[in-house]
Amino acid sequence: MKCPRCASTSYRKNGHRNGKQYYLCKNCRKQFIEPVLLKSVENEWIGDSNGHSQIPLADAQELALIENLSTEIKQEKNSESQGLTLAQELLQTLLSPEFLESPALDQFIQKIKPQIENQTQQDTGISLLLLDAENLKIDIAAEEFLASICNYPLQVKIAFANWKTPSNGKQDTELYERGYQLFHVPGGKDSADAKMIAVGASLLNCYPTVKAIFVCSGDGILTHLCNELQNQGLTVYWVRRKSQTLHIENKTTGEFIFYSLSQAIAIPSLEGVVDKIQDLIKSEQESINSRLSNLNAIANLFQERCELDSNSNPQNLEDKSTPSSDKADLAAQTNTVEVKEIGSKEDLEKLLGDIIGNMEAKSPKVNLTVSKLGTELQKISGQSPNAIVKKLKLGANFTKFLQSSPQFSLKPSGREFEVVKSDLGNG
Repeated sequence: MKCPRCASTSYRKNGHRNGKQYYLCKNCRKQFIEPVLLKSVENEWIGDSNGHSQIPLADAQELALIENLSTEIKQEKNSESQGLTLAQELLQTLLSPEFLESPALDQFIQKIKPQIENQTQQDTGISLLLLDAENLKIDIAAEEFLASICNYPLQVKIAFANWKTPSNGKQDTELYERGYQLFHVPGGKDSADAKMIAVGASLLNCYPTVKAIFVCSGDGILTHLCNELQNQGLTVYWVRRKSQTLHIENKTTGEFIFYSLSQAIAIPSLEGVVDKIQDLIKSEQESINSRLSNLNAIANLFQERCELDSNSNPQNLEDKSTPSSDKADLAAQTNTVEVKEIGSKEDLEKLLGDIIGNMEAKSPKVNLTVSKLGTELQKISGQSPNAIVKKLKLGANFTKFLQSSPQFSLKPSGREFEVVKSDLGNG
């Protein structure tokens, strides 16, 4: 008997199914069954189902194998067709709007998310920390800061020391609880440094995904380790302590980052300090301007309130009012602007023009805002600017009047408007 696929005679039995003996070809791994033969007396010829003809035994075996092979090919095609149909149905289900909006999709994403993150982490790499515990002590806050300045997640932490030394106290227990691998070295000068160099130089063999390494020790001999790790293509951060400050040097770029151990905060650069001071000054200026604006609004409200009270008590106003001659004298002493009765729009515009000219002559470099102009007008006329405008029916308020008058121009200045004479007014 031969294999129907490769004609090999090397095969073995592979169990019974439906009363038939199955065989497995050792050469091509094809599975086939033993042909069913009706043997003649001479065992060389076989008759057909009607007994009218005879064929050789070898031909009968070949025909049986071909028949079995065609049957198996049909079964495989049917199986492939069923698998393709199942895949199409599954794809349609996954892409249907009902599934995309269902909670099952969220559950599926949450289930595969850790696997995706792990694969991404393997692709992007990790960082590793080597600590000479006899030379430098790093608390949790400093460790988290070191992890934050690196582009790769800190996954492996290794500490070296003679843990039997009383000066180390319970540091080994603390570091072990924080996830450190502990290497014990015998006593002796630079013993921990030597072990650190030996382990560090072969880290890529143990951790092929490592991309960055923190070498935490102030001993100068570790310069050799930093150089070797750089030669292996790794980003090396050399961490040393000076007083209460950690100096973190990026050996690749030569940049330094400083961290205050006492305050548990990064120490900014000179440019960063200047930027923070400028931000504080700007914030304070905005706060002052806001308070001045609020104070000016309160003053205007107070003036309008006084005007309402004066209008409700005309007798008291007459008793307390200053004669027009006294007003003129007061104006001459303070502003050198002659005050006349404000009975029209032209009178008001002329008075305001005189006030602006007088103030520009006294303080040419000082911007004249609407509030300052209104204050000067009230000093001279004894009335609030809004009351004068409403009395003459020139607008809703003093600012609206200035905006509508061709004699003046308003320019935005922070939260207020700066008042200047227009070209028409100057002419």
